[in-house]
Amino acid sequence: MADGTIVREAASRTTGAETHPVGLVILCCLALVVGVVTGFGAVLFRDLIGLVHNIFFLGEFVVSYDANLFTPPGPWGWLIIFVPVVGGLIVTFLVTNFAPEARGHGVPEVIDAIYYKEGIIRPVVAVVKSLASAISIGSGAAVGREGPIIQIGSALGSTLGQVVRMSSSQRIVLVAAGAGAGIAATFNTPIGGVLFAIELMMPEMSVATFLPVALATAAATFVGRFFFGVAPAFSVPELVPLSIDLTSALTLCVYVLLGAVVGIAATAMIRGLHLFEDVFDRIEQPYLRHGLGMLLVGILIYALQQSLGHYYVEGVGYSTIQSILSGDLAAPALLVLLFFCKLFATSTSLGSGASGGVFSPALFMGATIGAAFAALVNKLGLPVPVPVTSFAMVGMGAMVGGSTGAAMTAVTMIFEMTRSYDIVLPMILAVAVSIGVRQLLSRQTIYTLKLWRRGHVIPQSRHANMFLVQHATDVMDKDIIIASADSGFEELLARPDNQGRLRHIVVTDGDRILGVMRVNTALRRALSGTHQHDTPLGTLANRNFTVVREGDAMFDVIRRIWRKNATMAVVMRGNGVPRPGNILGVITREHVGDSVAQSIEVYPAGG
Repeated sequence: MADGTIVREAASRTTGAETHPVGLVILCCLALVVGVVTGFGAVLFRDLIGLVHNIFFLGEFVVSYDANLFTPPGPWGWLIIFVPVVGGLIVTFLVTNFAPEARGHGVPEVIDAIYYKEGIIRPVVAVVKSLASAISIGSGAAVGREGPIIQIGSALGSTLGQVVRMSSSQRIVLVAAGAGAGIAATFNTPIGGVLFAIELMMPEMSVATFLPVALATAAATFVGRFFFGVAPAFSVPELVPLSIDLTSALTLCVYVLLGAVVGIAATAMIRGLHLFEDVFDRIEQPYLRHGLGMLLVGILIYALQQSLGHYYVEGVGYSTIQSILSGDLAAPALLVLLFFCKLFATSTSLGSGASGGVFSPALFMGATIGAAFAALVNKLGLPVPVPVTSFAMVGMGAMVGGSTGAAMTAVTMIFEMTRSYDIVLPMILAVAVSIGVRQLLSRQTIYTLKLWRRGHVIPQSRHANMFLVQHATDVMDKDIIIASADSGFEELLARPDNQGRLRHIVVTDGDRILGVMRVNTALRRALSGTHQHDTPLGTLANRNFTVVREGDAMFDVIRRIWRKNATMAVVMRGNGVPRPGNILGVITREHVGDSVAQSIEVYPAGG
């Protein structure tokens, strides 16, 4: 469960709307529907990208498009500069008029909906995001397709969760299921899709939340594989596994150093993106803002094509990544140049208003850094093997992990996208170091910084709420006063054991519990003596309390307090009828808060 979870079931109570939790079987069936629909959505989305790309770059009205192959020069000549501009103007029209939340890379808006909007995402977002992102990517914006499909799948899950009446927590599960399904379908990474939902989307982790996400991800993967095949996203040559000797240990140290370098690069990606957003936001006219940004991208891709033979940084950039992994692109100077070109193009595209993701750009930049780093190390003549392809793949994982903070997702997805198990160990090390360095330089990730600047803080760690398994007797206040209803209030204040403390009083009437009180004895004593007649406690007692048993778990205690909106829970011994002689203590909401604070002391600070 996430610490500081901000999912608010209380909103329905304050607005008068009722929530009706559905059963786990029904929730799983709904998640299965979300997975299937998201899978088909991913297929249609990729076809739409291909259609837009072929129209804009080649003048051909065809859908077939292999992003792993370089786009040949089109018939437009130098006019290709204006292709991203035309696409950008169409995107601006769609986003401005129909769904402003479709602007950018999408994932922050999904996270924001989970933590601050009870999982509510407008259905129109799925349609607008599909069109806007396909046009952005297809017309050359340097963005990825994973952010849009995450937002599309999440919107589908949210819509279904609104059509079928359920609690907001269950609707959030469907939102996370749609996000994981989108990742799995578009990259053919079922495990990565599940981990993405767990690490970045789900405020709480349990069987009831894991099963729907797993089912949705599996269904989407099956649909994606039916249309795209079972091959991994990238084809890599067979790698030589690390041997168990001193030389391999030194190689692992080099991988660790790569992780540190990529951590710095991930910080540059995070800061650069938001810097460009701030710069372009100074241009108030949206069409001028995005048109200018995409003009800069158009000039860049044309310059690269004319000088180096390919557009390189346009679109998702998988062709460049594949060329690096195949060993066809290994010049360190060129790789470093491409890193900065992609950083500029992505920051300009998203900063000015494009619609697309940051996952693919992170893969691109990680591959260029990893390969360039390996090539430079090899030039030093160190007596250790530093394979360029392996370092490129590890760089990809380290960049994704460093920029997003999702360590398990990064390691698993690169493994699934390359099917190369031999790079898992060095990748774990590099990803961990990359995230550590990035945290030193930037507390926020590329997904949370925008929300943090908006004032919406998102927990970046998942804590098990250990206080929930404590018994009521572990949390209760035993130092209480049990007084009869006919006792006077002035008499209570005069007790010598008060000593100016905050006291909790249980008021009884014979064999029954009448009510509870919470009195600041120091303040009350200072104000006492103004009444000629001592007021009976039975008149002052608050009847808004609940009764719990000594063996009850705090999870149940909190639920009873919340449902009854009680000010206090009276803890009883045994299971019989509540009698004053069986009172052991009381639990207030303040005690619950103290218990939470004590429970998180076992966790490392930060995060």
